Amino acid sequence: MPLYDLDAAVTRSINGHAGVNAAIDFLMIWVSAIGVPLLVVAVAGQWWRGSDRSHNRHVLVATGLSFLLGLAINQIILLFVHRIRPYDGGITHLLIDRSTDRSFPSDHATATFAIATAFLLHGMRRLGLWFLAAAVLVAISRVYIGTHYVSDVLGGAMTGIVGAILVRSLYREGTRVDRLITSML
Repeated sequence: MPLYDLDAAVTRSINGHAGVNAAIDFLMIWVSAIGVPLLVVAVAGQWWRGSDRSHNRHVLVATGLSFLLGLAINQIILLFVHRIRPYDGGITHLLIDRSTDRSFPSDHATATFAIATAFLLHGMRRLGLWFLAAAVLVAISRVYIGTHYVSDVLGGAMTGIVGAILVRSLYREGTRVDRLITSML
């Protein structure tokens, strides 16, 4: 079975549950719509938390940079990949309004996986695992509501993870720039 056929089949199987249960549809639409903003607020709320504020603030800045870098990587990919949405290809039943941009990669998956990965890479395991669970739920919701193929959210997850890894390797804790940024507010 070619990869596209597998991708379409798995996407169809997840989206095939859409429209069956109004409560689950509502939940998935809600998760898809406010998942990223809720995670951003949850991250921002950590700014004043914890006994080791300088480390926490470093992680939060690194998380924001990971988020932005992941989305920037997506914009570069979109210059070369022009994948149509699965609902335009007759693969899925769409539960929300149509999107005007391309399908691959998923910005929602990128953003949420960048957040989770940044926390995990910086040793904040407990929060990182909560953010990872939320990222998986957001990614599934994007397929469930019919706006993405499974490979779109996997690709988005990868760009978020790559963004977090690059930031982890380039933005070092305790540097002059880090101390300046983390001492603000």
